[in-house]
Amino acid sequence: MIKSELVARIAAQNPHLYQRDIENIVNTILGTVVDAMKSGDRVELRGFGAFSVKSRPARTGRNPRTGEKVPVSEKFVPFFKTGKEMRERLNDGKVS
Repeated sequence: MIKSELVARIAAQNPHLYQRDIENIVNTILGTVVDAMKSGDRVELRGFGAFSVKSRPARTGRNPRTGEKVPVSEKFVPFFKTGKEMRERLNDGKVS
């Protein structure tokens, strides 16, 4: 599902709301999550999961075509850990 499909589904479930308003709400929520992660905060949505940022240290990589060593700088990557309720729903209540 892409963002426009999410907006369309929410609009279908809430016909009293304008689609442009729903799109603004979705964009605001996602933007706030990204801003929080950018500042180093963890974003937890109970029952859904938690978003955080992990650091990948600098390393020496390899160019796959030439085999030449290439320096790869440190980077930060998003990380998502599912919540217990989501895992249970995905596995039909069968969590090990």
